[in-house]
Order: sequence, then C-alpha cells, then structure tokens
Amino acid sequence: QGKGLFATKNIRKGETVFVERPVVSSQFLWNALYNYRACDHCLRALETAEENAQRLLGKSSLVLPYPEQCSIRKDLHQQCPRCQVTYCSAECRQAALEQYHQVLCLGPSRDDPTHPLNKLQEAWRNMHYPPETSSIMLMARMVATVKQAKDKEWWIKAFSQFCSKTANEEEEIVHKLLGDKFKGQLELLRLLFTEALYDEHLSRWFTPEGFRSLFALVGTNGQGIGTSSLSQWVHACDALDLPMLQREELDAFIDQLYKDIEKESGEFLNCEGSGLYVLQSCCNHSCIPNAETSFPENNFLLHLTALEDIEAGEEICISYLDCCQRERSRHSRNKILR
Repeated sequence: QGKGLFATKNIRKGETVFVERPVVSSQFLWNALYNYRACDHCLRALETAEENAQRLLGKSSLVLPYPEQCSIRKDLHQQCPRCQVTYCSAECRQAALEQYHQVLCLGPSRDDPTHPLNKLQEAWRNMHYPPETSSIMLMARMVATVKQAKDKEWWIKAFSQFCSKTANEEEEIVHKLLGDKFKGQLELLRLLFTEALYDEHLSRWFTPEGFRSLFALVGTNGQGIGTSSLSQWVHACDALDLPMLQREELDAFIDQLYKDIEKESGEFLNCEGSGLYVLQSCCNHSCIPNAETSFPENNFLLHLTALEDIEAGEEICISYLDCCQRERSRHSRNKILR
C-alpha cells in the first residue's frame, strides 16, 4: 500500500474530515479548448449558471428561474494584463503570479503556435483525448513553481513526498496514460518539455528516467477536480423553501434540463482538471469506502467527508471507482482498478 491515512480521533458520519488546498493544480487542456471557462488558478467556474446551461444545451434562448441563486460574481473576475488568462478574483491572480505564472505567462505569444509552451500543449492534446485524466500543464506548473521559488529545496521536497513507484510500475502507468506508442510519444513530450521549461535545479526531471517518474507521480497521485456553476445553482435551488406546487415544477424543470443536456453534451458537464493533494493522496481505496471527496465550494478546495462513523485508529479509505463500477462483480472491480 505504501501510504495510508488514519483517524486520530472519532469522526461522525457526515462530518468534514478535512478541507485541503492542492500543492498545484491545472485545468485539462481539451476542457479549456472547448470553452469550459474556469479560473486559471482555482478552477472556479466563470460562467453564470444560465450561460453554463445554455452552452451545454446548445440553446442561447434558455432562461433559468431563480437567477439570484447563481453564485458567480463576474464583477470580481480579473485577467492577466499580459496574456489575458482569466481569474475569478484578484486573490487568485496574485496567488498564481507568486507561485508559477511569471514563468508560464505567454504574454503576446498566447496564440503563437511556435511558442515552446504552445507546442508542448498541442502535442499533449494530440496524444491525450477526452475523457481526460491528466494534463502536461500540471507538470509544467510543478517546474514553474520550483523555478520561481526562493526556497527551491522546500518545493522539491514537497513534490518528492508523493507516493513514488519502481521503474517497471512507472513504465506501466505512463503506458496507460499515453497508449500503445507511449515510448515515442514520451520522448517527444520530454524534448518539448525541456525546450519550454528546462531548469538546472531540476535537471533530473528532464532526463528520460526523471521525466517518466514525474509522469508516474501525477498518474498515481493526481486527483480529478470538477466545478460547475450549474450544479451550484441546483444545490441552492434544492435548499429553497417553496410551496409544494412550485417545488414540483422546479424539480421537474431541473430533471428535464439535465436529460436535455445529457443528449447534447453527454457526460462532459463540468470544468475539469486535476491537482496534487498531500493528505488526500495518502487515502487508499476501498470498495466500501468510509469517506468521499467532493468540491462543494466550486473551486479546487477538496472536502473529505465521512460516509460512516470512523473510530480513532481506523484507516480512512475512499473509492477510486464510481457508483456504477462499485456495484459490479469483484472480478470486474479488480480489472478496472488494475
């Protein structure tokens, strides 16, 4: 198992075990390309719930009832003055600038296909199609974080604490991320990654072995992040105290809306990305988990919530499978987990 997470005190069912901010996170590249607009730092959805529903439905005339239940504050949104990436707030713009954005800001080259970072992103998109599970930009932000840091050793140590693998395991993980041509693809990515980001303090990450280890670190420890202004609006509507007839009408409207969106957009409802979380990455899998992760604040803040009473000393486990997968036979579950 390597690592595990254990309760130091009794935790009641429904309690928040902890709330955690990622060490680093990034939106998936296809997700961003298809106009799922999210804060470039915390992944908070930037569209209003109505705009979100209109885009997913392909219907600009849609009007949502109770628009005041939408939590999106467009008046707070800010852009990087050099490259125009958008943030949900001045705080996120400043946090990104201080941690990694000085290195990664494309400035006026944002739409230049020959810029090394754009070449790297284009190569990644051509290797890793939706449904996405990772992003080369998560690794780019790791490098940029170390490059910008005054205390580089602190950050290198922070990244090295994530669960690592043997060379054979690493190769298998990278193979699963990149598919059959993974060795050739991995070398191309490494060369583009080196051209865009090389740093002598991190020279090992740019060697074939180190680059593979970086991939395996992200593949093993990366946690998916999903945000949606529409789902936030739905939760807010669920909490409204309405007369019975109005409640039934609203519930029927929301049910039909989701059915129509599914026909148009399938399973791709959220702004999606991934992040590295120090505590959450220690959680092992169970097919009968006693805790689950969620993103109720519509950003990258991860909440771990107890699904059952957990006693002091007991291991806290989450499920790496979704509900449908968990209900399948043990043989099927083992196959999916492998």
